Amino acid sequence: DREKQNKEFQMTVSDQRATQALLKKALDFLNDFYAKKASFAQQEPAGPPPPAGFKEYKNNAQSGGVMQLIQQIIDDAKAMEAEAIRSEEDSQKAYEDFVKETNASIEAK
Repeated sequence: DREKQNKEFQMTVSDQRATQALLKKALDFLNDFYAKKASFAQQEPAGPPPPAGFKEYKNNAQSGGVMQLIQQIIDDAKAMEAEAIRSEEDSQKAYEDFVKETNASIEAK
Protein backbone atom coordinates (compact mmCIF):
# COMPACT_ATOMS: atom_id res chain seq x y z
CA ASP A 1 0.00 0.00 0.00
CA ARG A 2 2.82 2.39 0.89
CA GLU A 3 4.64 1.58 -2.34
CA LYS A 4 1.49 2.38 -4.32
CA GLN A 5 1.18 5.75 -2.53
CA ASN A 6 4.81 6.52 -3.23
CA LYS A 7 4.42 5.63 -6.90
CA GLU A 8 1.41 7.98 -7.16
CA PHE A 9 3.46 10.69 -5.45
CA GLN A 10 6.33 10.22 -7.90
CA MET A 11 3.94 10.45 -10.86
CA THR A 12 2.24 13.56 -9.48
CA VAL A 13 5.52 15.38 -8.89
CA SER A 14 6.83 14.33 -12.29
CA ASP A 15 3.66 15.52 -14.04
CA GLN A 16 3.67 18.85 -12.23
CA ARG A 17 7.32 19.49 -13.03
CA ALA A 18 6.75 18.63 -16.70
CA THR A 19 3.73 20.95 -16.76
CA GLN A 20 5.76 23.76 -15.24
CA ALA A 21 8.61 23.30 -17.72
CA LEU A 22 6.31 23.17 -20.74
CA LEU A 23 4.27 26.22 -19.72
CA LYS A 24 7.43 28.15 -18.81
CA LYS A 25 8.68 27.60 -22.37
CA ALA A 26 5.34 28.77 -23.79
CA LEU A 27 5.37 31.84 -21.55
CA ASP A 28 8.96 32.69 -22.53
CA PHE A 29 8.04 32.31 -26.20
CA LEU A 30 5.05 34.63 -25.85
CA ASN A 31 7.11 37.18 -23.92
CA ASP A 32 9.76 37.15 -26.67
CA PHE A 33 7.11 37.34 -29.39
CA TYR A 34 5.36 40.35 -27.91
CA ALA A 35 8.67 42.06 -27.12
CA LYS A 36 9.75 41.68 -30.77
CA LYS A 37 6.36 42.88 -32.02
CA ALA A 38 6.68 45.98 -29.86
CA SER A 39 10.18 46.71 -31.16
CA PHE A 40 9.02 46.27 -34.79
CA ALA A 41 6.07 48.56 -34.16
CA GLN A 42 8.36 51.31 -32.92
CA GLN A 43 10.42 51.34 -36.12
CA GLU A 44 9.70 53.81 -38.89
CA PRO A 45 7.18 52.30 -41.27
CA ALA A 46 8.50 51.29 -44.66
CA GLY A 47 6.69 52.72 -47.63
CA PRO A 48 3.93 55.27 -47.77
CA PRO A 49 1.93 56.26 -44.71
CA PRO A 50 -1.14 54.16 -43.97
CA PRO A 51 -4.47 55.26 -45.43
CA ALA A 52 -6.85 57.32 -43.35
CA GLY A 53 -8.81 55.30 -40.82
CA PHE A 54 -5.94 52.96 -39.91
CA LYS A 55 -4.92 53.12 -36.29
CA GLU A 56 -1.46 52.96 -34.76
CA TYR A 57 -0.24 49.41 -34.07
CA LYS A 58 -0.61 48.34 -30.45
CA ASN A 59 -0.01 45.04 -28.71
CA ASN A 60 -3.10 42.98 -28.26
CA ALA A 61 -4.45 44.09 -24.90
CA GLN A 62 -5.84 40.61 -24.27
CA SER A 63 -2.46 38.93 -24.70
CA GLY A 64 -1.69 39.80 -21.10
CA GLY A 65 -4.72 37.80 -20.06
CA VAL A 66 -3.47 34.66 -21.77
CA MET A 67 0.01 35.13 -20.38
CA GLN A 68 -1.38 35.74 -16.89
CA LEU A 69 -3.49 32.61 -17.22
CA ILE A 70 -0.43 30.55 -18.16
CA GLN A 71 1.48 32.02 -15.22
CA GLN A 72 -1.42 31.15 -12.90
CA ILE A 73 -1.39 27.56 -14.14
CA ILE A 74 2.38 27.41 -13.51
CA ASP A 75 1.84 28.74 -9.99
CA ASP A 76 -0.94 26.20 -9.40
CA ALA A 77 1.32 23.38 -10.60
CA LYS A 78 4.05 24.52 -8.20
CA ALA A 79 1.54 24.62 -5.35
CA MET A 80 0.27 21.14 -6.22
CA GLU A 81 3.84 19.83 -6.33
CA ALA A 82 4.59 21.35 -2.91
CA GLU A 83 1.37 19.91 -1.48
CA ALA A 84 2.21 16.46 -2.85
CA ILE A 85 5.68 16.64 -1.29
CA ARG A 86 4.25 17.64 2.10
CA SER A 87 1.67 14.88 1.88
CA GLU A 88 4.33 12.32 0.98
CA GLU A 89 6.51 13.42 3.89
CA ASP A 90 3.54 13.10 6.26
CA SER A 91 2.65 9.67 4.87
CA GLN A 92 6.24 8.47 5.13
CA LYS A 93 6.50 9.67 8.73
CA ALA A 94 3.19 7.97 9.62
CA TYR A 95 4.42 4.76 8.01
CA GLU A 96 7.73 4.88 9.89
CA ASP A 97 5.90 5.54 13.18
CA PHE A 98 3.58 2.60 12.47
CA VAL A 99 6.53 0.30 11.79
CA LYS A 100 8.29 1.42 14.99
CA GLU A 101 5.14 0.88 17.08
CA THR A 102 4.52 -2.50 15.50
CA ASN A 103 8.10 -3.62 16.11
CA ALA A 104 7.99 -2.37 19.70
CA SER A 105 4.71 -4.21 20.24
CA ILE A 106 6.16 -7.43 18.82
CA GLU A 107 9.29 -7.14 20.98
CA ALA A 108 7.21 -6.46 24.09
CA LYS A 109 5.37 -9.77 23.67
